[in-house]
Amino acid sequence: MIVDDEYDITESIKNGLTRKGFEVTAYNDPVKALDEYVPGSHDLLLLDIRMPKMNGFELYREIIKKNDSIKICFFTAFEVYYDEFRKMFPDLHVKCFIRKPITISDLISHINGELNEK
Repeated sequence: MIVDDEYDITESIKNGLTRKGFEVTAYNDPVKALDEYVPGSHDLLLLDIRMPKMNGFELYREIIKKNDSIKICFFTAFEVYYDEFRKMFPDLHVKCFIRKPITISDLISHINGELNEK
């Protein structure tokens, strides 16, 4: 599942991943994504960090209330400073941060790495 407020990004990622054999659900509204999220329906969530209404971290917190074992990767167009995120969000159990823009092949490498991690 992809959640990013930019339609062009969600559509290009969805199309690229679908062509590579992934089943993808895309949302441009994090509130709608949360409302329609069903535990067990997705193997991995790709969440944009900066979105209106609800940012990626807020969405993460709500999703894990429904499914605390879901794998999540954050998307960001900004520099990723994992240590700073850990200070701001000490309960954050996500290590996967993906910097935009990214090629589909690199994204697939990230996705496969997360899905294969125990």
